[in-house]
Amino acid sequence: MRNYKQETENRVHFIRHALKASGAQGIVYGNSGGKDSALVGILCKKACENTVGLILPCFSQRNFTQDRQDGEAVARQYGIETRVMDLTPVRDAALSQLAGVTALTAAATANLAPRLRMASLYAVAASENRLVAGTGNASEAYMGYFTKWGDGACDFNPIADLTVTEIYEFLEYLGAPAAILEKAPSAGLFDGQTDEAEMGITYREIDEYLLNGTTTERNRAILQKFHARSEHKRRPILCYREEDGAFPQS
Repeated sequence: MRNYKQETENRVHFIRHALKASGAQGIVYGNSGGKDSALVGILCKKACENTVGLILPCFSQRNFTQDRQDGEAVARQYGIETRVMDLTPVRDAALSQLAGVTALTAAATANLAPRLRMASLYAVAASENRLVAGTGNASEAYMGYFTKWGDGACDFNPIADLTVTEIYEFLEYLGAPAAILEKAPSAGLFDGQTDEAEMGITYREIDEYLLNGTTTERNRAILQKFHARSEHKRRPILCYREEDGAFPQS
């Protein structure tokens, strides 16, 4: 197990350095009521008193009930300022307008919510001189289980190197509410959705591979499939360079 006392000190220092280097006066993050946002919120609050968590329910009933309640519980326990904005009308308006230009797929529709959330976070950040804290973890990054330019976008991420297993250990060390530690991980994109059911593999199995290199043949196939098809999410933006003009013309 990692030394989470030292981890806390190191990550708080990292966050403070990011703030100082940017000249920002505060932090904003998406408080989803999940494990990742809980850890990010706690660390950011320790590093910066001027930390705000936005609860941004959108369409899914779970967003308005369990997720909101759990997010508020973390905020109360650690003294984090909380603001709530219902993005459902914004999503509905976007769907209505997009219907006139394309036939949206289920994936495109589901990814609207995280992208609207990130747009909201950056609107607050730009208006109040804040940095947007990311909440993605190493397990999700390897599997590509995040929305490009949605929850994958941020100014800094204090937990990007941690697996889900380590995040749970970290939260236990910090005394996070039981509800956060016990609930099934979910992106909350639609009612009944859970990460592990959607991927067909558990985070424990993903982390066993990432931390120890061990897995079954069945799980290896799942890991390879998700990692390969999501490679574009982990790459920098593809930009033209002068030397690229030397490519053979088709």
